[in-house]
Amino acid sequence: MTGNHEIYRPENVEPLPSSPLQGKTIIFLGSSVTEGSVSLGISFVDYIGKRNGVKTIKEAVSGTTLVTDGDESGQSYIPRMKNIDPKIKADCFVCQLSTNDASQEKRLGTISDSFDMDTFDTGTIAGAIEYIIAYARKTWNCPVVFFTNTKYGSGHYDKMVNLLLKIQKKWGIGVINLWSNTEMNSISQDKRSLYMDDDIHPTQAGYLEWWTPVIETYLYEFLEKQHPPK
Repeated sequence: MTGNHEIYRPENVEPLPSSPLQGKTIIFLGSSVTEGSVSLGISFVDYIGKRNGVKTIKEAVSGTTLVTDGDESGQSYIPRMKNIDPKIKADCFVCQLSTNDASQEKRLGTISDSFDMDTFDTGTIAGAIEYIIAYARKTWNCPVVFFTNTKYGSGHYDKMVNLLLKIQKKWGIGVINLWSNTEMNSISQDKRSLYMDDDIHPTQAGYLEWWTPVIETYLYEFLEKQHPPK
């Protein structure tokens, strides 16, 4: 059986009996991993929507970067983020730490001393991340979460993850750190063959059985801390 077998399609996935995310609206910004480019356009976003009764806004374009440097097409994260309806009543904004910035070896940059959106160098990874956080908070007034890929052979992406964790300390954002999740990255070769199409992109099986439960659990806990029950 392949990782994109019809049994993994969202229409064949049962909703969870009860979910803390039920009825929430979540914006997802990213590139091919968020889109589900090798899994028939289906990613963890679609499974979170189906399983948890979440309204999902998926703004994802394959091959795009966080940074605006060299973006002649206007398809990098920041221009596309600005095309999302600012009037959406979002409960959370989730952004992918794009592997494309690593493969293209985009400049890491440095974390700013400022919280002023207009001062960030969006031609660097640090500046782009900080701009995205500031814009999302100002526009949708909701918690911001970044997620990383699971481990693959990229020293530059490793540096990006470490940079993101430092930015987390400054801004108090959520980080779903799949990269450093030992349990997730220790699956058998048979499971990896089912769950991954290549080193970077999961199949539907990988999204549904491997990534989605971890991302869901993080969002449950993180959003409850932002808005604890009264």
